[in-house]
Amino acid sequence: MAEAERASIVSAARRASLWCRLGLSAALFLAVSPLRAADATLEYDVKATFLYKFAPFVDWPPGSFDQPGAPFVLCIVGADPFAAPIESAVAGQRIGDRAVVLRHLSVADGRSGCHLMFLAGSPAQSVAQALDAVRGSPTLTVTDSAAGTPPGVVQFVVVGGRINFNIDTVAAAQNHLTISSKLLALAHAVTQGDRR
Repeated sequence: MAEAERASIVSAARRASLWCRLGLSAALFLAVSPLRAADATLEYDVKATFLYKFAPFVDWPPGSFDQPGAPFVLCIVGADPFAAPIESAVAGQRIGDRAVVLRHLSVADGRSGCHLMFLAGSPAQSVAQALDAVRGSPTLTVTDSAAGTPPGVVQFVVVGGRINFNIDTVAAAQNHLTISSKLLALAHAVTQGDRR
């Protein structure tokens, strides 16, 4: 292979990597408008979009999917704060070759087949109880930062009027998940110790 051709391939790979990083940043941050305290609808619209965008940057252990083309199952557990926005956010979305399937559950269970769970809590099961129920299963748990809500692997936070997120790498490891360094770099904070 000629040196000029090799340099061209390396340059193209670098450009593709840069566009991938910029695409993730844009998808997660640039489209997010500052939130007013009373704008809960916009807040949950943005969070609904974030949910499935986390998945390409997480590695699930072997056996997490029944077969190569099995769907990616996103579950909302407890009192659903999203309503219609989550339905429209995931409609027709794919993660690689996997269709995104949305399920609503009243309680969390490690055998539910959910790959990602947003844990909202309810009278039937608190967020803390839900986290305990799925700890050790290959589930990306996502929680809100409301007062007293324990953090999942990912926890939404509002910083400077914008939706952001924290990541707990120890909680990820307990659930046998590996978080991409690209996603860790975009987090507001990364915790490397168990806070539970």
